[in-house]
Amino acid sequence: DKTVSLRKDLSEMHEWITQAEEEYLERDFEYKTPDELQKAVEELKRAKEEAMQKEVKVKLITDSVNNFIAKAPPAAHEALKKELDVLITSYQRLCSRLNGKCKTLEEVWACWRELLSYLDAENKWLNEIELKLKATENIQGGAEEISESLDSLERLMRHPEDNRNQIRELAQTLTDGGILDELINEKLEKFNTRWEELQQEAVRRQKSLEQSIQSAQETDKTLRLIQESLAAIDKQLTAYIADRADAAQLPQEAQ
Repeated sequence: DKTVSLRKDLSEMHEWITQAEEEYLERDFEYKTPDELQKAVEELKRAKEEAMQKEVKVKLITDSVNNFIAKAPPAAHEALKKELDVLITSYQRLCSRLNGKCKTLEEVWACWRELLSYLDAENKWLNEIELKLKATENIQGGAEEISESLDSLERLMRHPEDNRNQIRELAQTLTDGGILDELINEKLEKFNTRWEELQQEAVRRQKSLEQSIQSAQETDKTLRLIQESLAAIDKQLTAYIADRADAAQLPQEAQ
């Protein structure tokens, strides 16, 4: 009987839709690791593709029902037409929900990858600061050399806040949704602790270098005054020698 066959096709399709909803849309998902999140994205992509492939079967069922209705007595029309309408509505809703959830999870995955990218960039900058602080730890030289090191450190510290703001916003977006929250909080705590420590150390080093420059400048000034004094004495003594002056006749410091 054609009616029985059509109802069987409709029923099988309904069962598949219900199973797909339970499997991919009704379950509570928890994403605690990147692997779990990535696996969920891949599963939903496959489910979305499978649902799209079912479009051919839905169309065949629709054509079969419509052809049957066109030839069958009116008494058989209403029930079959109603079942077909329910099937088409359920199928379209499933596809829409799968597309929406897949897009959302893909955006979440992209958000996670973007967060890692910003963290990597900021940690590379912190590595540079760490190396610069080590290089200026026991710097030797005059005021000019120390001043160059200070300028270099200050240039490195003039780092825009944009990346850190992005990290904060991306992390907030993910953790608000309960996604990778423990892992993200752990990474952020580690990053923020390191950031604060290096910032504080950089401020201390800047003050230390400024003091070193001041000390070096004072030393340079003292040495210059000594050199000027020695040059004056040398000039005076040279004049005494040229005049063949007797040491006993000269002032005490000249003697």
